[in-house]
Amino acid sequence: MPRRLRALSILLLSTACSGPQEALPPPYDRLAVPAGRLESAPARERGRHLFLSYCAFCHGERADGKGVRRSGLSSRPRDFTDPTWRQRTSPQHVFFVIREGVHGTAMPAWKALGDDDTWDLVAFILAADHDRPSPNP
Repeated sequence: MPRRLRALSILLLSTACSGPQEALPPPYDRLAVPAGRLESAPARERGRHLFLSYCAFCHGERADGKGVRRSGLSSRPRDFTDPTWRQRTSPQHVFFVIREGVHGTAMPAWKALGDDDTWDLVAFILAADHDRPSPNP
């Protein structure tokens, strides 16, 4: 039993270390994450406004992947409120996807956004489920 537990621990540890950041191309693999900005309420609010302008059409106003255009897309838009997704991603990966898009899907590249706007979007996206008001009973 201890051998199995040790093997499982090694497997889980190696899986946890091989997240999406590891697969990022340069220069995204070296991006410094502005942690203070990701925790900043003003940055999240700016990100929310950007999200509503650029992303909500596909990803939905609640960032739940249920935008008005989702039915016409070849793949479902990401649900940013999904806690499983949040555990498997990194700020660098979200930044990368915003800037480069996702090949083979309807997710476009938003290269025209500056670093500050992109990090504000990342801050909002990574906090999307936390910022949502509780539903009324």
